[in-house]
Amino acid sequence: MPERARPSPLLWLVLVTLVVAIAVGGYAFTGSPRLAGIGDPPVAPVEASAPPDAEREIGLAQISAMVDKLATRLKEKPDDVEGWTMLARSYSVLGRITEALPAYRHALELSPQDAGLMADYADALASARGGEQTDESRALIDRALAIDPNQPKALALAGTIAFERGDFAGAVSRWQKIADALPPDSEFHRQVMENIDEARRRGGLAGSPSSSSTSSPPSSSSSGAEALSGVVSLDPALASRTSPTDTVFVLARPEGARMPLAVFRATVKDLPLRFRLDDSMAMTPTMKISDRKQVVVAARVSKSGNAITQPGDFAVESAPVAPGTTGMSLVISNVVPAR
Repeated sequence: MPERARPSPLLWLVLVTLVVAIAVGGYAFTGSPRLAGIGDPPVAPVEASAPPDAEREIGLAQISAMVDKLATRLKEKPDDVEGWTMLARSYSVLGRITEALPAYRHALELSPQDAGLMADYADALASARGGEQTDESRALIDRALAIDPNQPKALALAGTIAFERGDFAGAVSRWQKIADALPPDSEFHRQVMENIDEARRRGGLAGSPSSSSTSSPPSSSSSGAEALSGVVSLDPALASRTSPTDTVFVLARPEGARMPLAVFRATVKDLPLRFRLDDSMAMTPTMKISDRKQVVVAARVSKSGNAITQPGDFAVESAPVAPGTTGMSLVISNVVPAR
């Protein structure tokens, strides 16, 4: 199976990066995530003297600081299930898996019937072992689906487990439930259908990949002329300095700005990787690729899996391009220097 058919890192982990940032910002300072302004990301203005590379990282650094404030606040509120759930998921998005695990355990003790929380915890347990599912994570996935048979992340993980053990029909049945619940013109629907098509091909199962994945025409707002696409690859000179499970981030951001407009997460073993970034992947309705005249596409290999760029990461970014640019070729070849 091509490793890119694993749904968890590609489809689910980064759906909430900016949402988490906004909610945590409000929660850390007010005690209620509902008080944060959705259209106003909680980051301070950048000093005019800040170097460009530092400017791009200030937003994520401040998000991390907000998460730490939330953790401090929760020491005084051990029974706040909403806060502990947010903390655990925020740690996961930031790649701080070691800290995420005890937060997930505590949140699940407070809310033992939360199927989504069980699925997130199972995914974090696997992430802590380089993507390998454990007996505990499998049990959590089974419990989550017993509570909610349509829980999307649990279905994604269960489908991956079925695929890896050669149960292609089981993988298709679980992933199809996800596809049926997604807008047919969305990027996530397309990726799920690619997984389903691969499972059908491997298992010799009936079903037409073309009719399954293209039955509905894409809308111009989500996958039309504004989409950015191309291929990300790794410079062969860096191959010996990475491992297959190192995280790869691919994102589009406004020229001269710090917050991403669209982002997805893969691993080094997925490279070379065809990417497509469009408005269906927007992290908030007020920040879309199609609203910008120029954007930058960047890719980065992170050994830590941290959303914040670290010295020693490998990276590349394009020159500013117009939305709708296709055929891009990004070769990850630069080493992020120590500051």
